[in-house]
Amino acid sequence: MASTETQPLLASQPNDTEEATAAAAEDTTSSPPPVPETEPLLGRPGDALQKDDAPMINNLYLGTGLLAQAGAVLLLVLIWAGVFVHPTLPLVTPHPLLQSLGVFTLTQAILILQPTNTPTAKLLGARAHAALHLLSFLLFTAGISIIETNKQVNHGDHFHSVHGYLGAATGIVLLLQYLFGFLMWAVPAVFGGVERAKASWRYHRYAGYVVLLLVLATVITATDTDYNKGVLKIKTWSVAVAVVLIVAGVFPRIQLAKLGIQRAR
Repeated sequence: MASTETQPLLASQPNDTEEATAAAAEDTTSSPPPVPETEPLLGRPGDALQKDDAPMINNLYLGTGLLAQAGAVLLLVLIWAGVFVHPTLPLVTPHPLLQSLGVFTLTQAILILQPTNTPTAKLLGARAHAALHLLSFLLFTAGISIIETNKQVNHGDHFHSVHGYLGAATGIVLLLQYLFGFLMWAVPAVFGGVERAKASWRYHRYAGYVVLLLVLATVITATDTDYNKGVLKIKTWSVAVAVVLIVAGVFPRIQLAKLGIQRAR
């Protein structure tokens, strides 16, 4: 009798286990786990993550950051070499020099903040990000002021090329983006408090990457200006290579969760 009573109990155990396993599988399928904040656009979680004991300077070349640095340096070399092998003009020469430095600094501002993930790292990264953006803003403003002064003094057309139109539009968007970021960081009350300001960060990040593309497009169109064609003679393809390297270094490191994106499992 004992053996007869125990058989159904033993036989039922595998069925219970199978049902539990199936239920767990259904739960996993219906509600995938959230994407960790360390998962970049391309690569595995942690590929573009600042380690707890690593200095923040490492963020500038972590992961694909080296590609972005190579592109930023290449762009500087191309422009500065192109300028200084020709006679300099006081109201023209500083423009490409300052704008290229602005692009370099803008790239560093993005790279320094991307891999941060802890509250302390984010705070320090935000401060470095803000300082670098302030420097890039000053560089861009100085470069634009010089070229506009040149046009005013020589009675030149302010807008006679794609570069001129795109540069003006990008400058306005840049100013708005700088203002947006500064208010969120320094005056969150404008957005209704700290929590609401934090909720707006993702839009600042989206806008930042769009602005970077606008800046880089403006740089490429500069090769089609009369000054470059007649004096500098910097090849469009060489500038395009530098731009591609910057994009290939920056965008794969984007952390999906910081943009409110969850990758399907």
